[in-house]
Amino acid sequence: MNTKTQTTNHFLLFAGVCTAIAAVAHIGCIIFGAPWYRFFGAGEEMATMAEQGLIYPHLITAVIATILLLWSCYAFSGAKRIRQLPLLKIALCVISAIFLIRGIGFVFIMPTIPDNSMTFWLVSSSICLVIGGAYALGAKKAWSQI
Repeated sequence: MNTKTQTTNHFLLFAGVCTAIAAVAHIGCIIFGAPWYRFFGAGEEMATMAEQGLIYPHLITAVIATILLLWSCYAFSGAKRIRQLPLLKIALCVISAIFLIRGIGFVFIMPTIPDNSMTFWLVSSSICLVIGGAYALGAKKAWSQI
């Protein structure tokens, strides 16, 4: 019998919930269209394409939402809330790195998307840093158990 007490991995639970919320926000953009694209800072070009009925913004947003939902599942898997997913350790490291790089690297991304405000970049980058940090700390905590 295993007497080792398993503690809740709050870092990965937090990361999973935040990532799922981000996915739902992306799905909201698809459902509610241009006003949501504008509110969440996707840029005027994406909002205009959505208003014109073009599929491109919805397709890109659906891909991002799907990736975020998958990442959320990996966080919940690492927190032992769902079954262990394949390549869990690698996935948690990669997901953490992507969020952290996005959070730190916004200064290099900004010039490619000039429609977004500095407020958007600072807020979204801070969110990415927090979520990436939660994935990293959660992965470190869970490492020996996954």
